[in-house]
Amino acid sequence: MSDHGTAGPVELLPLPGLPEFRPGDDLAAAIATAAPWLRDNDVVVVTSKVLSKCEGRMVTAPSDPEDRDALRRTLIDSEAVRVLARKGRTLITENALGLVQAAAGVDGSNVDSHELALLPVDPDGSAAALASALRERLGVTVGVVVTDTMGRAWRTGQTDVAIGAAGLTVLHGYAGEHDAHGNELVVTEIAVADEIAAAADLVKGKLTAVPVAVVRGLALPDDGSTAARLLRGGEDDLFWLGTAESIELGRRQAQLLRRSVRRF
Repeated sequence: MSDHGTAGPVELLPLPGLPEFRPGDDLAAAIATAAPWLRDNDVVVVTSKVLSKCEGRMVTAPSDPEDRDALRRTLIDSEAVRVLARKGRTLITENALGLVQAAAGVDGSNVDSHELALLPVDPDGSAAALASALRERLGVTVGVVVTDTMGRAWRTGQTDVAIGAAGLTVLHGYAGEHDAHGNELVVTEIAVADEIAAAADLVKGKLTAVPVAVVRGLALPDDGSTAARLLRGGEDDLFWLGTAESIELGRRQAQLLRRSVRRF
């Protein structure tokens, strides 16, 4: 099996000068104009906010801070399928895509002060459509990764992760392989798309208005996988239950235990 990494250099190429996108804008056309130098096997990394704008996932918000915050919380409630944890004003939620993050991805950064952004409805589909459109315009086959910024359990700070992907291998498994010392790897599986998302953010940043970057130098086959494969299902997730669900489950189990003790 090949390694997911490369012994050669990897380039991170920002795409400055892109316009401020609005609903209905052609993202592929803008990228093709800004990066006619795209090559086969490049990976185009796009912030989800750009897709939200182009796909009309923007919600008009009042300018008053309190009213804006109230709308934001209403949108979080509508986007979330469940709340996993709550601490002060912070909500950790799961949305319809299965993404677990703060505030169901509802975001007021890098948008006009009278707007709030919702996540794209189908980031994997958006990634596939963008890859196809770039192939039609430039005649190149590229991978596409759609990113969003998230916090991480047990770690301080945020990093960009892949919430949509097409045209590349999003996970690289090493189970059954042996390292340089002859040790068998049992469960090692590298989240390649997440690593690409984080690397690209080093040249995109948060304040520079550069929402797209290109990662060059990786040789990643297209195995048909999407970012949905990066989501761990409830049955396999040791921390799938939210705070309230854990408390309720513990209460039910305690009641069953008490009944068993009485019967004994």
